[in-house]
Amino acid sequence: MKLYMNAAACSLSPHIVCRELGLDIELVEVNRETHRTSDGKDYLAINGNGYVPALMLDDGKVLTEGPAIAQFLADSVPQGAAMLPEVGNLRRNEVQSYLNFISAELHKPMVLLFEPAYASVHDRVRAQVSKRLSWLSGRLAGPYLTGEAFTVADAYLFVCLNWSPWTQIDLKQWPALHGFMARVAARPKVREALRAEDLQAFDVDGVFFAPNAYLASSGWTGSPVQP
Repeated sequence: MKLYMNAAACSLSPHIVCRELGLDIELVEVNRETHRTSDGKDYLAINGNGYVPALMLDDGKVLTEGPAIAQFLADSVPQGAAMLPEVGNLRRNEVQSYLNFISAELHKPMVLLFEPAYASVHDRVRAQVSKRLSWLSGRLAGPYLTGEAFTVADAYLFVCLNWSPWTQIDLKQWPALHGFMARVAARPKVREALRAEDLQAFDVDGVFFAPNAYLASSGWTGSPVQP
Protein backbone atom coordinates (compact mmCIF):
# COMPACT_ATOMS: atom_id res chain seq x y z
CA MET A 1 0.00 0.00 0.00
CA LYS A 2 1.05 3.58 -0.64
CA LEU A 3 0.15 6.46 1.67
CA TYR A 4 0.31 9.85 -0.02
CA MET A 5 1.33 12.37 2.61
CA ASN A 6 2.88 15.65 3.66
CA ALA A 7 5.10 15.73 6.72
CA ALA A 8 3.15 16.69 9.89
CA ALA A 9 -0.08 17.12 7.91
CA CYS A 10 -3.29 15.22 8.69
CA SER A 11 -1.82 12.28 6.76
CA LEU A 12 0.30 11.66 9.85
CA SER A 13 -2.81 10.18 11.48
CA PRO A 14 -3.22 7.14 9.17
CA HIS A 15 0.57 6.86 9.11
CA ILE A 16 0.53 6.41 12.90
CA VAL A 17 -2.30 3.88 12.59
CA CYS A 18 -0.23 1.86 10.11
CA ARG A 19 2.74 1.83 12.48
CA GLU A 20 0.61 0.88 15.48
CA LEU A 21 -0.93 -2.03 13.55
CA GLY A 22 2.33 -3.21 12.02
CA LEU A 23 1.12 -2.65 8.47
CA ASP A 24 3.61 -2.44 5.61
CA ILE A 25 3.23 1.00 4.07
CA GLU A 26 5.13 3.01 1.46
CA LEU A 27 5.16 6.75 2.13
CA VAL A 28 4.88 8.94 -0.97
CA GLU A 29 5.29 12.66 -0.37
CA VAL A 30 3.20 15.15 -2.34
CA ASN A 31 4.49 18.58 -3.31
CA ARG A 32 1.85 21.07 -2.15
CA GLU A 33 2.54 23.55 -4.95
CA THR A 34 3.09 21.34 -7.98
CA HIS A 35 0.95 18.35 -6.91
CA ARG A 36 3.76 16.07 -8.07
CA THR A 37 4.55 13.04 -5.96
CA SER A 38 7.98 11.94 -4.83
CA ASP A 39 7.70 8.96 -7.19
CA GLY A 40 7.00 11.22 -10.18
CA LYS A 41 3.21 10.99 -10.50
CA ASP A 42 0.54 13.65 -10.98
CA TYR A 43 -1.23 13.59 -7.64
CA LEU A 44 -4.34 15.22 -9.06
CA ALA A 45 -4.84 12.07 -11.11
CA ILE A 46 -4.82 10.11 -7.84
CA ASN A 47 -6.91 12.49 -5.75
CA GLY A 48 -8.60 15.22 -7.71
CA ASN A 49 -9.04 17.34 -4.57
CA GLY A 50 -5.27 17.68 -4.40
CA TYR A 51 -4.91 17.31 -0.64
CA VAL A 52 -3.57 14.44 1.44
CA PRO A 53 -3.97 11.75 2.55
CA ALA A 54 -4.81 9.18 -0.04
CA LEU A 55 -4.25 5.46 0.32
CA MET A 56 -3.52 3.40 -2.78
CA LEU A 57 -4.18 -0.29 -2.26
CA ASP A 58 -2.13 -3.03 -3.85
CA ASP A 59 -4.81 -3.49 -6.54
CA GLY A 60 -4.61 0.20 -7.48
CA LYS A 61 -7.85 1.31 -5.82
CA VAL A 62 -7.62 4.63 -3.97
CA LEU A 63 -9.27 5.63 -0.72
CA THR A 64 -9.31 9.27 0.40
CA GLU A 65 -10.15 11.20 3.59
CA GLY A 66 -8.12 10.50 6.70
CA PRO A 67 -10.86 9.21 9.04
CA ALA A 68 -12.12 6.77 6.39
CA ILE A 69 -8.57 5.57 5.70
CA ALA A 70 -7.85 5.07 9.41
CA GLN A 71 -11.02 3.00 9.86
CA PHE A 72 -10.25 0.92 6.78
CA LEU A 73 -6.77 0.17 8.08
CA ALA A 74 -8.05 -0.86 11.51
CA ASP A 75 -10.68 -3.12 9.95
CA SER A 76 -8.14 -4.75 7.62
CA VAL A 77 -6.31 -6.78 10.28
CA PRO A 78 -7.45 -8.69 13.40
CA GLN A 79 -5.33 -6.57 15.74
CA GLY A 80 -7.14 -3.50 14.45
CA ALA A 81 -10.03 -4.18 16.86
CA ALA A 82 -7.87 -2.64 19.58
CA MET A 83 -7.91 0.67 17.71
CA LEU A 84 -11.47 0.42 16.34
CA PRO A 85 -13.87 -2.04 18.01
CA GLU A 86 -15.94 -4.36 15.85
CA VAL A 87 -19.32 -3.48 14.34
CA GLY A 88 -22.06 -3.82 16.95
CA ASN A 89 -19.86 -2.68 19.82
CA LEU A 90 -20.97 0.75 21.04
CA ARG A 91 -17.35 1.69 21.63
CA ARG A 92 -16.89 1.65 17.86
CA ASN A 93 -19.56 4.30 17.51
CA GLU A 94 -17.94 6.34 20.28
CA VAL A 95 -14.66 6.29 18.38
CA GLN A 96 -16.46 7.29 15.16
CA SER A 97 -18.21 10.10 17.00
CA TYR A 98 -14.83 11.49 18.04
CA LEU A 99 -13.51 11.13 14.49
CA ASN A 100 -16.41 13.25 13.22
CA PHE A 101 -15.96 15.81 15.99
CA ILE A 102 -12.23 16.18 15.35
CA SER A 103 -12.75 16.49 11.60
CA ALA A 104 -15.48 19.12 11.77
CA GLU A 105 -14.72 21.05 14.95
CA LEU A 106 -10.90 20.97 15.15
CA HIS A 107 -9.23 19.94 11.90
CA LYS A 108 -10.92 22.28 9.46
CA PRO A 109 -11.01 25.36 11.73
CA MET A 110 -7.35 24.90 12.69
CA VAL A 111 -6.36 24.69 9.03
CA LEU A 112 -7.92 28.13 8.52
CA LEU A 113 -5.54 29.49 11.17
CA PHE A 114 -2.61 28.68 8.86
CA GLU A 115 -4.15 30.65 5.99
CA PRO A 116 -3.29 34.38 5.69
CA ALA A 117 -6.41 34.86 3.53
CA TYR A 118 -8.54 34.24 6.63
CA ALA A 119 -6.54 36.52 8.94
CA SER A 120 -9.52 38.81 9.53
CA VAL A 121 -11.45 35.98 11.22
CA HIS A 122 -8.56 34.20 12.94
CA ASP A 123 -9.48 35.52 16.40
CA ARG A 124 -13.05 34.27 16.07
CA VAL A 125 -11.93 30.90 14.71
CA ARG A 126 -9.40 30.55 17.54
CA ALA A 127 -12.11 31.34 20.10
CA GLN A 128 -14.37 28.67 18.61
CA VAL A 129 -11.57 26.09 18.64
CA SER A 130 -10.83 26.98 22.27
CA LYS A 131 -14.46 26.29 23.18
CA ARG A 132 -14.24 22.87 21.58
CA LEU A 133 -10.96 22.12 23.34
CA SER A 134 -12.50 23.03 26.69
CA TRP A 135 -15.32 20.58 26.03
CA LEU A 136 -12.93 17.90 24.87
CA SER A 137 -10.66 18.35 27.89
CA GLY A 138 -13.55 17.46 30.17
CA ARG A 139 -14.41 14.38 28.12
CA LEU A 140 -11.15 12.43 28.37
CA ALA A 141 -12.17 9.10 29.84
CA GLY A 142 -8.67 8.04 30.86
CA PRO A 143 -5.26 8.28 29.24
CA TYR A 144 -7.02 8.34 25.87
CA LEU A 145 -10.36 9.58 24.53
CA THR A 146 -12.41 6.47 25.27
CA GLY A 147 -10.35 5.07 28.15
CA GLU A 148 -7.29 2.84 28.26
CA ALA A 149 -7.16 1.88 24.57
CA PHE A 150 -5.32 4.02 22.02
CA THR A 151 -7.72 4.30 19.08
CA VAL A 152 -7.74 5.75 15.58
CA ALA A 153 -9.45 8.84 17.05
CA ASP A 154 -6.53 9.41 19.42
CA ALA A 155 -4.09 9.33 16.50
CA TYR A 156 -6.20 11.95 14.68
CA LEU A 157 -6.51 14.17 17.75
CA PHE A 158 -2.77 14.03 18.36
CA VAL A 159 -2.07 15.27 14.84
CA CYS A 160 -4.53 18.18 15.04
CA LEU A 161 -3.38 19.27 18.50
CA ASN A 162 0.20 19.09 17.27
CA TRP A 163 -0.55 22.18 15.17
CA SER A 164 -1.53 24.29 18.19
CA PRO A 165 1.81 26.12 18.73
CA TRP A 166 1.77 27.31 15.13
CA THR A 167 -1.84 28.47 15.28
CA GLN A 168 -1.27 30.51 18.47
CA ILE A 169 -3.24 28.15 20.69
CA ASP A 170 -1.61 27.53 24.06
CA LEU A 171 -2.50 23.95 24.92
CA LYS A 172 -1.25 24.43 28.48
CA GLN A 173 -4.64 26.04 29.17
CA TRP A 174 -5.94 22.47 29.14
CA PRO A 175 -3.55 20.32 31.22
CA ALA A 176 -5.49 17.17 30.36
CA LEU A 177 -4.91 17.73 26.64
CA HIS A 178 -1.27 18.68 27.13
CA GLY A 179 -0.80 15.47 29.11
CA PHE A 180 -2.54 13.55 26.33
CA MET A 181 -0.01 14.92 23.82
CA ALA A 182 2.88 13.82 26.01
CA ARG A 183 1.46 10.31 26.39
CA VAL A 184 0.87 9.85 22.67
CA ALA A 185 4.24 11.33 21.73
CA ALA A 186 5.92 8.78 24.02
CA ARG A 187 4.38 5.78 22.25
CA PRO A 188 7.15 3.86 20.42
CA LYS A 189 5.18 3.47 17.17
CA VAL A 190 4.20 7.13 17.17
CA ARG A 191 7.86 8.05 17.54
CA GLU A 192 8.65 5.76 14.61
CA ALA A 193 6.17 7.69 12.47
CA LEU A 194 7.59 11.04 13.59
CA ARG A 195 11.12 9.93 12.71
CA ALA A 196 9.98 8.55 9.35
CA GLU A 197 8.53 11.97 8.47
CA ASP A 198 11.72 13.66 9.75
CA LEU A 199 9.82 15.73 12.30
CA GLN A 200 11.62 17.52 15.11
CA ALA A 201 10.48 18.25 18.64
CA PHE A 202 11.31 21.61 20.16
CA ASP A 203 12.40 21.93 23.76
CA VAL A 204 9.66 24.37 24.73
CA ASP A 205 7.48 21.36 25.59
CA GLY A 206 8.94 18.39 23.79
CA VAL A 207 5.50 17.22 22.68
CA PHE A 208 5.01 19.25 19.49
CA PHE A 209 6.66 18.29 16.21
CA ALA A 210 7.26 19.93 12.84
CA PRO A 211 9.56 19.67 9.80
CA ASN A 212 12.78 21.65 10.06
CA ALA A 213 11.88 23.70 6.99
CA TYR A 214 8.61 24.84 8.55
CA LEU A 215 10.24 25.68 11.83
CA ALA A 216 12.84 27.79 10.05
CA SER A 217 10.29 29.66 7.92
CA SER A 218 7.99 30.34 10.88
CA GLY A 219 10.73 31.93 12.96
CA TRP A 220 10.34 29.39 15.75
CA THR A 221 13.32 29.36 18.10
CA GLY A 222 14.52 26.49 20.21
CA SER A 223 16.68 23.41 20.15
CA PRO A 224 15.42 20.68 17.82
CA VAL A 225 15.30 17.19 19.26
CA GLN A 226 14.95 14.04 17.19
CA PRO A 227 12.03 11.96 18.57
